[in-house]
Amino acid sequence: MLKPAVIIDSGSSFTRAGFAGHTRPQFVLRTVQVPPCSAGSTRDTQRRPSASGSTGGFAAAPTSRPLKYGIVEDWDGMKSLWSHLFSCSLKVLPEEHPVLLAESPSCPATNREKAAEVLFESLAVPALHLANTGFLSLCAHGRVTGLAVEAGAGVSHVTSVCLGQTLRKCTHRLGVAGELLSTHLHRLLLESPNEPSALQALTKKTLSQLKKQCCYVSLDYERDLHDQGSHHPARFRMPDGHWITLGKERFCCPEPLFQPKLLQHSCPGLHQLAWQSLQAVPSHARRDVLGNIVLSGGSSLFPGFPERMCLGLNLLSQGTGVQIEVLASPERGTAAWVGGSMAASLTSFQSAWMTKGEYQEHGAEYVHTKFQ
Repeated sequence: MLKPAVIIDSGSSFTRAGFAGHTRPQFVLRTVQVPPCSAGSTRDTQRRPSASGSTGGFAAAPTSRPLKYGIVEDWDGMKSLWSHLFSCSLKVLPEEHPVLLAESPSCPATNREKAAEVLFESLAVPALHLANTGFLSLCAHGRVTGLAVEAGAGVSHVTSVCLGQTLRKCTHRLGVAGELLSTHLHRLLLESPNEPSALQALTKKTLSQLKKQCCYVSLDYERDLHDQGSHHPARFRMPDGHWITLGKERFCCPEPLFQPKLLQHSCPGLHQLAWQSLQAVPSHARRDVLGNIVLSGGSSLFPGFPERMCLGLNLLSQGTGVQIEVLASPERGTAAWVGGSMAASLTSFQSAWMTKGEYQEHGAEYVHTKFQ
């Protein structure tokens, strides 16, 4: 009898891990290459993650990042991170626990095969399941049909799912996400009336804190941009003790999620991509998908984001007689991990594993047959 499954969701900034059946990941680490841990020394944290999925309190981020924009670029680095998770964080033997691995909607086929190779051959896991993060985000809400709007750290996606099957032609990617918004906020602040000396401590970590504490999504960007009375200044104390003031920067920072052209991206905004995805869903399933739109990812946690998404979709659907609503859980920053935890706990899920025997018989390419 296999022991509880381990759920791993590796994103561009953070990797979340823990055992199936839990309501939140037990460990959150930066998605960076880590050395083997020694006795009494770990580089992760066991503190309870926040709604965004971050535990806070990390030292300066190392520069070696094996995964960028949802795609693994350094498999040795990824292997070291996953090994670290088992030996230093979870403190269990990987050969005793099946693994559910969340994968980006834009994950290439070669990534799927390599993930199976690493987990079966290097870590010797007994069974594996690969699941699209969009589908898992729906699972976190008890749905197997719907549309997931994911705004993460490195990349954003919209994914339509029908009865557990990801509709690939209805999946869209947006290169605007949390890290790019942090860079955008930095640029906005450098152009603001704040004293240059007060901005010297604008590290990546400080920008992330600023963004989370002070920024929000406007429901009427053009009006707020030109109406000084709508700027509602907020003050923020920098690590060096300086105070800075944010005005229009508060709502200008996340606006590229809905208007990528502000950052010279030609792609439509997230609400428009979501509408395009809905239009491509087969007509017999469209109403069910339309009624189950869920938000997930740390960059969806901006105040006003759910309301703006809902407003944008309803403007696009004018004349159809449909009133669109979105599901926005306060815990949506870790929705993909939670969905994986829920799914892997179900008795009915046990037939969904790809076993080590199947891997040995059919090879890594069997992932495409097993996980449609």
